[in-house]
Amino acid sequence: MNPLPLAVTSGEPAGIGPDICLDLPAAALPRRTVVLGDIGLLRQRAEQLGKNVAIADYHPEHPPESGTLEVLHIPLRAPCRAGEADPANASYVLELLDTAHAGIAAGRFAAMVTAPLHKGVINDARLSGCLFQGHTEYLAAKAGVSRVVMMLAGGGLRVALLTTHLPLKDVPAAITGDTVLETTRILHHDLRHKFAIAQPRILLAGLNPHAGEGGHLGREEIDVMIPALHQLQSEGIDIRGPYPADTLFQPFMLEGADAVLAAYHDQGLPVLKYASFGEGVNITLGLPFVRTSVDHGTALDLAGSGRARSGSLLEAVRLAHELAGKAA
Repeated sequence: MNPLPLAVTSGEPAGIGPDICLDLPAAALPRRTVVLGDIGLLRQRAEQLGKNVAIADYHPEHPPESGTLEVLHIPLRAPCRAGEADPANASYVLELLDTAHAGIAAGRFAAMVTAPLHKGVINDARLSGCLFQGHTEYLAAKAGVSRVVMMLAGGGLRVALLTTHLPLKDVPAAITGDTVLETTRILHHDLRHKFAIAQPRILLAGLNPHAGEGGHLGREEIDVMIPALHQLQSEGIDIRGPYPADTLFQPFMLEGADAVLAAYHDQGLPVLKYASFGEGVNITLGLPFVRTSVDHGTALDLAGSGRARSGSLLEAVRLAHELAGKAA
């Protein structure tokens, strides 16, 4: 029996999402892959880029010839030019996500891979009274889960985050005992059940320089992190730390570890992106389905230029295939 296809949302239509999706047919991917987007836009972008790509409508029962880009057509709301984002197409971008999610829920797709969207453009459209925070939060709300975890993988590393897109001044207050407990439990669960790691080992980075230096450089490690770690260890979770972030990312520290849990966005991700930028993968943990994404943004200035690189998208598709197989 053929495995279910993957759904790839093409993201912000004026960005590089359509450009990099055009590279999927030539990548010899391990599973049937369907791009969600406007088929006319993809054909126009292929012509603009001089890419000779066969593009066809997606028919579930009739796989196309090898080397064809299958597209589940979702029409743009307004004409689109590469590099010129238009809030009129914000609802189109959200429809891509809604369609992928509905397809997974109905058993038509195995997993979701997302090309980048532009949060500011969606918020400029004022589609609702709520601020659009991004793919992760939107999909969590669709799935009805209260907490998800952002993890990036690449360069031999997996780095998950206690806090994500917060101003630095707001990070200490956001790191509570419940944050450490719930984030670690999700990370541990998905390492076991999505990555098939029987006994995950997790390393926690401290918030402060030198992990607080015994309380002289901050007490978050003593008052919040260490009590939470003891609780998690009593539950059988192998989590260690908190370790100073400036020395944690060394081979002898990482040996045998399955993931690092960083306290905030720019503590852990610069290291991972240095090791793997352009080929890293963003994974949303805590969802009842597999969702992977690229490690970069919409790059409006590169759209339609031929300079965008598709390595991260291809790795995201390959990892989604692997995780979907393990979760099946």
